[in-house]
This record gives sequence, structure tokens and C-alpha cells, in this order.
Amino acid sequence: MIAATQRPSKDAMGKSAVRSQMDVRLCFRVRESRDGDLILGQGMVKAGWHPHKFDAPGKFLISSPEHDIPRRARTYLLDDEGVQATSEQHADHRPPLDEVSAQALERAAEMPTPPPQPTIRPSPRHARDNPVRAAEDTLAATLRQAPSGGVSIGDLMRATGMRRTWVYQRLQELSRTRQVEQVSRGRWRALPEVHDP
Repeated sequence: MIAATQRPSKDAMGKSAVRSQMDVRLCFRVRESRDGDLILGQGMVKAGWHPHKFDAPGKFLISSPEHDIPRRARTYLLDDEGVQATSEQHADHRPPLDEVSAQALERAAEMPTPPPQPTIRPSPRHARDNPVRAAEDTLAATLRQAPSGGVSIGDLMRATGMRRTWVYQRLQELSRTRQVEQVSRGRWRALPEVHDP
């Protein structure tokens, strides 16, 4: 089980019986010192571990049963291009798939591919004048033209030329205003009578 929260509290982290089963804990920067104790364990802030004073993105503390004290660590942002480059670099060194995964991959390859999703691209002048607005227009048009099964996040990224986080943030905004709906996991479409964002 993986539990994650941006607002640590006893309720968010489960009652003491549940929290005691969370052996490995990662604590990124928190707003208040008491949040550090809640995540890492009572008395950790007093012992000198101060996740509320982190001064750079990606810094965190990890607490696990193998260590008697938390360990400092840092993670870095991985964008889509970095993930793609890394996967291509190590593609030749992939271990073979287990039998179940190999069969699932074969079955997926035998399934018919869905037709390409139509997209409307903004005029070059429009994109040059305001690239974010052009991406929003393209997103709205692509969602309006999506079939009943919706359009995938990957297709929306390609159509708009924007990153995954931008697409998700925009979809959430449009969903809150009831302009789009999530048809299935990772697939979206415009609701009837959608208005441009």
C-alpha cells in the first residue's frame, strides 16, 4: 500500500494502527515542525530532523526499519524527454519479460489499433502570438472532436505540444467547470455544449 498526502494529519495518515504499518516513510518539505513528527515519528524534529526547513526542491528524509534515524536524500524532476532518453539508452539491456507479461503484450499487439484522433492545429501566426492560448484552443478542439471513447493524454500532449502536467492541470480546470469528462482511465472528451476555455 502506498499512501500520499500534501496535508499530513492523524486522519489523513490513518489511525495509529494503520500508521504503525507504514514502515517506509518519505517526508518532503512540510509547513510546520509538528508535521515532521507526524510523518517520521514522535521526537524526530527535537532530535534535529527539520523537514520544515528544507531550502531546495526535491530534498526529503526517508525513514525505514533498516535505519535507526532518517536519511537525507534528494530527487530531481524527470520530464518526458528525460524519461524517453533514459529508456532508449537502456533499451538493449532490458531483462526478458516473465511469461504472463509476455503473453499480455502479445495479446495487446493482436488487438486492432484505434483510428487516429483528429486534431485542429492553430494557425502559425496565432501560435507565435500566444502559444499557451493556441495550446488551449487546440486542447478544446481535440476534446470536442473526441469519439465516445475519449482521447488519450498522449494524444492531447502531441496535439497541444505541451507537457503531461500542463494537460492534466488544464483537464482538471475544465472538469471543475463541467466542460469535459473523464471517460475512462487516461481518456477524456468534451461534454455537450462545451465552451472554449
